[in-house]
Amino acid sequence: MRGLAIDDAAWSSRWRDHAVRDKACLSLGLLLAAALLPPWPTSAVVAVVALGLLVGRAGTSPALVARAVRGPLAFVAIGSVSVAVVVSTSGGPFLSVTPDSAARAAGVAGHAVAGCSAMLLLAMTTPMVDLLAGLRRLRLPAACVEVAGLVYRMLFVLLESVGTIRESQAARLGYSSPSRSLRSAGMLTAATLTRSWSRARRLEQGLAGRELTGSLQTLDEPVPGSTAFLAATVSALVAIVAVAALSAGVLP
Repeated sequence: MRGLAIDDAAWSSRWRDHAVRDKACLSLGLLLAAALLPPWPTSAVVAVVALGLLVGRAGTSPALVARAVRGPLAFVAIGSVSVAVVVSTSGGPFLSVTPDSAARAAGVAGHAVAGCSAMLLLAMTTPMVDLLAGLRRLRLPAACVEVAGLVYRMLFVLLESVGTIRESQAARLGYSSPSRSLRSAGMLTAATLTRSWSRARRLEQGLAGRELTGSLQTLDEPVPGSTAFLAATVSALVAIVAVAALSAGVLP
């Protein structure tokens, strides 16, 4: 069974046994700091703190972290370019980059990178099953938690199907040329959607046959929170706010 690298990192993290509440408070606090405080230098500080804790304290491989941030960074770069480029309908160049638009693009990129780093800190240290259990303890609607858990379970089935079909295509030289690769990719997409729909229907029929009206809960042992961890979290967030205030000239 194929897995997700981020999920595997969460299961093997040194912070695996920390309470979900503690890690959520840290990540959400960093996320709020990245979103609400000025982008410079707060975004850089938040990103350094989040990634530093992820690699230094949680023991996540730097190579794995680099792989995990590639996709979000590409998305942020594309979005920043769209913010930086100004479309002019009057005289002058039709497309241009002004100092104001460049500053806005840099601010958007800073907020996005810092927020992504904060969320990766939670995702790569907390398995999904722990997050779902934490959501249940927060008394979130059971239907929402159940749908999230079901999507998480079915994701691995989908990945297994995609990998099996692609290996079969590669063994038949389906990716030996650009034209064959394009044709194989289309067939892979169609086959994956068909198989996913079939498995979803079979799951629905199986649950209906068992007259399941409750939830598919799993056993979990609540981990007590750490006062020291929360104190360190508050201290780090206060320090970040102080750095932002000093850079903005609010504090002498």
